[in-house]
Amino acid sequence: MEEKVSTLRKQFQSDLSSVKHSKDVEQLKVKYLGKKGPIAELMLNLRDCTPEDRPRLGKWINELKEEVALLATQAYDGLTLAEQSERIHEEKIDITLPGRRAYLEHKHLITRMRDEAIDILSGMGFTVQYGPDLDSDYYNYEGLNFPPDHPARDMQDTFYISPEMLLRSHTSNTQVRVLEAHKPPIRIIAPGTVYRNENISARSHVFFHQIEGLYVDKNVSFADLFATMNEFWSKVFKKNVESRFRPSYFPFVEPGLEVDLKCVKCNGNGCGLCKHTGWLEVCGAGMVHPEVLKNGGIDPEVYSGYAWGMGLERLAMLRYGLPDIRLFTQNDQRFLDQF
Repeated sequence: MEEKVSTLRKQFQSDLSSVKHSKDVEQLKVKYLGKKGPIAELMLNLRDCTPEDRPRLGKWINELKEEVALLATQAYDGLTLAEQSERIHEEKIDITLPGRRAYLEHKHLITRMRDEAIDILSGMGFTVQYGPDLDSDYYNYEGLNFPPDHPARDMQDTFYISPEMLLRSHTSNTQVRVLEAHKPPIRIIAPGTVYRNENISARSHVFFHQIEGLYVDKNVSFADLFATMNEFWSKVFKKNVESRFRPSYFPFVEPGLEVDLKCVKCNGNGCGLCKHTGWLEVCGAGMVHPEVLKNGGIDPEVYSGYAWGMGLERLAMLRYGLPDIRLFTQNDQRFLDQF
């Protein structure tokens, strides 16, 4: 037994001297001190020894076990420190190299477009109101004269969270809330993000940004709406912009219309952006439906109003002659740095 202990000690020291990495020390420690290792086997062999020899032989084995554990720990600590120093040396930073260019932050183009639209309309007497992105079916549809089975709901391609809750499909969800909380005259704008389950293309996206306008007072007419729209376009584009108004249908206005602006990319000659029509739709508008006024607690026999909703992406595309709405959300630094 004494000869076996001595041989095992020499074998371990030889194996330890050839180790080059700390992970190899761990493997060597398991090899000698594991449950199936040679030291554990020596302990089992004590059963075959006489009772008088067991204490002396057990002491030799325990001393070997403690020596192996100590030497392995010392070797592991030394190799770990050496490896760490080598890694630090390899990963050190050369402070003489030129630094990376720092980019100054700036507002996104759509944020700038929204802020500019708010400034223009605030200067025209409108105050800002905000509505929730996640809203009830009532405020997004029913309160705006969309009955549950109305086919116009299919035009919105809504993201429903539950049968009663949804991601708003237009900023018009602010209208009834404002009518309920205030008495005329009411002159507000409601900017925000809207969501529609549409195919993503050069002209449409699953989310985009609108700014809603609402004016309710006595004797409000289409003439007020046209004057407001034309004044707004001239301030946004800093020149007179040719527009046209087409009859259209929206459940919450009566009568309703759509507003087109002449395509600035092709100057009305026709291109891919305007689908070769020379015009780009930017706004839906009309006189507030009497049922919407009633839902907000306003007497339609006394008051009238107009409302509109315009897409900020479409506005930016017209202003800068951009061909694709997807550019705003692709996070391409080369595109964003131009603005």
